[in-house]
Amino acid sequence: MVIRRSFFAATLLLAGCAAPALDSGLATKTPPPTTPAVSPEARANPAAWPAARSPSAITDPATEAQIAAILRKLTLEQKVGQMIQADISAITPADLARYPLGSILAGGNSGPYGDERADAAKWGKLVDEFRAASRTSGAGVPILFGVDAVHGHSNLPSATIFPHNIGLGAANDAGLIERIGRVTAAEVAASGIEWTFAPTLAVPQDLRWGRTYEGYAADPALVERYATAMTIGLQGTLLAGRPLPANRVAATAKHFLADGGTKDGKDQGDAAISESELVSVHARGYPAAIDAGALTVMASFSSWNGVKHHGNPTLLTDVLKGRMGFAGLVVGDWNGHGQVTGCTVTDCAASFNAGLDLAMAPDSWKGLFEATLRDARSGAIPLSRIDDAVMRILRVKAKLGLLGDAPVQRGAPAMVGAPEHLAVAREAVAKSLVLLKNNGGVLPLRPGARVLVTGPGADSMAMQSGGWTVTWQGTDTSSADFPNGQTIGRAIADAVGAAGGKAMLAADDAATAQADVAVVVFGEKPYAEYQGDLPNLAYRSHAGELELIAKLRARGMRVVSVFLSGRPMFTGALINASDAFVAAWLPGTQGAGVADVLVAGRAGRPPRDFTGRLPFAWPADAASPITSPLFLAGYGLDYARASSLGPVNEDPRVDLAASTSEDTYLTRGAVPSPWRLGLDSTVLARAMDLSAQEDARQFSWSAPGAFAIDGSPVNLMRQLDGGFVLQLDWRVDTAPTGPVSLSLGGGALDIGPALRAAKPGEPVMTRIPLRCFKDAGGDLAAVSTPLRLRADKGLVLTIRNIRLDSAGLPVPCPAKAPQ
Repeated sequence: MVIRRSFFAATLLLAGCAAPALDSGLATKTPPPTTPAVSPEARANPAAWPAARSPSAITDPATEAQIAAILRKLTLEQKVGQMIQADISAITPADLARYPLGSILAGGNSGPYGDERADAAKWGKLVDEFRAASRTSGAGVPILFGVDAVHGHSNLPSATIFPHNIGLGAANDAGLIERIGRVTAAEVAASGIEWTFAPTLAVPQDLRWGRTYEGYAADPALVERYATAMTIGLQGTLLAGRPLPANRVAATAKHFLADGGTKDGKDQGDAAISESELVSVHARGYPAAIDAGALTVMASFSSWNGVKHHGNPTLLTDVLKGRMGFAGLVVGDWNGHGQVTGCTVTDCAASFNAGLDLAMAPDSWKGLFEATLRDARSGAIPLSRIDDAVMRILRVKAKLGLLGDAPVQRGAPAMVGAPEHLAVAREAVAKSLVLLKNNGGVLPLRPGARVLVTGPGADSMAMQSGGWTVTWQGTDTSSADFPNGQTIGRAIADAVGAAGGKAMLAADDAATAQADVAVVVFGEKPYAEYQGDLPNLAYRSHAGELELIAKLRARGMRVVSVFLSGRPMFTGALINASDAFVAAWLPGTQGAGVADVLVAGRAGRPPRDFTGRLPFAWPADAASPITSPLFLAGYGLDYARASSLGPVNEDPRVDLAASTSEDTYLTRGAVPSPWRLGLDSTVLARAMDLSAQEDARQFSWSAPGAFAIDGSPVNLMRQLDGGFVLQLDWRVDTAPTGPVSLSLGGGALDIGPALRAAKPGEPVMTRIPLRCFKDAGGDLAAVSTPLRLRADKGLVLTIRNIRLDSAGLPVPCPAKAPQ
């Protein structure tokens, strides 16, 4: 360890040199070049990159003098504290008295006081408590509070929720984007928060990537235009000597860099590409955001040619802070510093030396504070690098109006979900829709029509809103969370009725329904980040949609398919089976925007025509990257031009079974391929009904023994860093009398007490943090046995599902199993 720290202290001394002080508040000076401790393949040449410059209005001489004065007052402990950010689920305001941290965040599953569905007033109360506590520590420097408001203030029920970025890309309307930014800022500020981790400026190249829907388009030029628009929308135009007003918040250009260019579309993976491609495709949005005044930039989890961005000084310092003239702060992603070679989540001088100013250490903040303070005292992180980071953090706080005796006061809960905000979201939904097929002019739905609205997404706020909605994965979002919204099905039914027709909203195919046309709403279930990574682009039916459409057509109905997804997908058979096919993306809570385009009023015309165009090519098969597009980017029909689409390819042209599920081990009682179930002779397994026919498997022990789920090794380190849990949906039929050992990756825990405490015969949900298995000796970098359950004679369990899931509230660890 001493050798590693000495190495970085020597080789990265220049990389950690102070970033430029502002010259009379007008511009930044270019830092001297670094001697990068990276391989030649990942060493950027700043001269090959576009130049940019944070506007002079980001600060002024008086503010710089104020920052310098604060810096002189700070102790080394207080400076280090400014450089570390903790999550509200793992810190309290009282902790700031001992640990003078400079920033707090609320992650995707974190709510005030453990309440994921807190209102704006409760959010504001929590922020105020942290702010007040921070003013008594860290020389009185208030905390900076950040949140993922990525399609509206999406952590907050009743907020205005917009279509995810892929839908906004389909709209191709920079003016709309600026208005969306303005609305989002107003609602974030209304809850007392001053910083959002948006916009995402990724340019996705492989649609298997689970974050594709966070990218606007495959066209770097559109991303560039949107970067300017969203930054100005969130922050406004910066004015010299004046802080952002109370209804504006700091923007974050993310994720720097090429998170949309990783090999095989793997989240947090490696972009093995040339520097010219890195610049021309993936960097286009950043100079635009910086020129527009973006106050923060977030480093990506991913790598470029094998070197993690969190540890690449040639990108963070030479390019971003040097060539691009970025004068704000560089924040890390969730424990991303821990992925740098030689680092852990609680010890990473290399990331700070590379140019990271603020480490996002949600649950690792305490250990990271201690290690960083140690490295600061030893010189492993040069004082000049520390002062530079703190000055950048203070500069952002000053621009937000947090410093001084009269700080800007944010907090206006009544602005959340304001009618004028909802109107912007409804407009965005309508403009995001892309019409791919409309044979026979089945759309728009005619006045007086009899319409059946059905399908798994017809009345699902979760499916139409997607991930990052109330919770990280968005799986449990409901209409109750957004009483100011409408599901697509209900909105269509209301519009049909208003036009003199009759509509039935049914959860299934409504066998008794008499209708002229059926609108079937279906698509992907909610997901976020790597939970959404796919092995190929085949859409996998969740509710037998193809069979449903066939039944409806057999009864003489014409069928309109409304497809909800975070990316274009191979849907050949479904397109062929439908008279009309609409790519609706993830439109958010304002389902009325869909009805505005699909349903004609009494006069025979809908309020809006289709204007959306594909932001990415639509695949003709399931292979990715797409080499055989069915529809090119930019394609889209409208009502002004009649068209007829002939049969399209239905062959996926890939082996749909050749994939490994990293995070699902038992689903509805079945072990998904290629995982395998192994049983000792003492364990009997049989199909069992838990809530539906044969939706679970019962395991009975006739003597001491075990069953295991095995397969090829998978790397679960990113799930570990993300705070995931192993979730078991099961029922205890006969309680154990002795110890029960549950192991993952070789780390074994004793869950006997938990099983004995469960009420026999009643389903329960057990959640065990992955860190518990690691602490018990598990190797999560190469897990070939994600589950092994050993027990004595007599235990009987019925298990429905076993999978990894996001953590939510903190969960304690069971005791380590006896050896």
